Amino acid sequence: MNVRESSRARGAALVLVLWLTALLAALIGAFAMTAQVEYLQGRTLSHGLVAAEAARAGLEYAATRTSDPDPARQWLPDGRAYRWRFGDAEVEVRIVDEFGKVDLNAAEPATLAALMRAVGAQPDVADAVAAAILDWRDPDDLTQPQGGAEDPQYAAAGRPYGAKDAPFETVAEVEQVLGMTPPLYAKLAEHLTIYSGLPIADARFATGPVLQSMGIDAAPVLANRERPPLPGDSSFVGAGSGTYSIDSHARLRDGRESVLRAVIRLGPSGVPGSAYTVFRWEEGATPR
Repeated sequence: MNVRESSRARGAALVLVLWLTALLAALIGAFAMTAQVEYLQGRTLSHGLVAAEAARAGLEYAATRTSDPDPARQWLPDGRAYRWRFGDAEVEVRIVDEFGKVDLNAAEPATLAALMRAVGAQPDVADAVAAAILDWRDPDDLTQPQGGAEDPQYAAAGRPYGAKDAPFETVAEVEQVLGMTPPLYAKLAEHLTIYSGLPIADARFATGPVLQSMGIDAAPVLANRERPPLPGDSSFVGAGSGTYSIDSHARLRDGRESVLRAVIRLGPSGVPGSAYTVFRWEEGATPR
């Protein structure tokens, strides 16, 4: 092999080595990128799980503190905020006794209409929907004097299912009542219940709109609930229904959040080790 051929061979070998080096670098870069993506995905999932479990811990802790017999330790189910640290998470919990809400199966039309007006519904809309709620739950096929809605009215509106003529089984069922709109339901839902059986809500636990619907100035009541308790303040120990809406909001240091909203009834549920029965359970995470 002469010098020229030897130089060409070395040149070809060098080019091959360079190509192999570039290929290996690309492969290593791809592996590194994949590893980084998987790391970030794992971190996101793990932090989301941590936030979700912190929110769950907030609910469990609230169930314990709400039933605490010591007035100094008890958390009151009247919607005030309780803040608690769980590991690296800041948890805010709000508890509302279902007695403080308007019962869809027990409230009179005037009470239902007053609540709808309190959340911004026009008086004529409030009266019509309240009457339709009564027609939905009562067993007869007669419309209410205020209007209401039975099967013919539903059929005319293109809703072939008609009035149920039976009690509400969930709060969400009220969305099917003629005249109820998504915006109105969104404002009403957190103030409604099917668990109290009371014709009128208990003002001690009532939310702002419910207080307003009862003719009570809500602002000073809600402000009083948010201040730190003072010596001599009255206690609600043993006065609650034992059925509570709990809103637990957990926030990690990196900004990740998780929210758990549930309706529970304290007491054995038939599931071994369970201290409460779940009626509703909604949870979700907020990205960083």
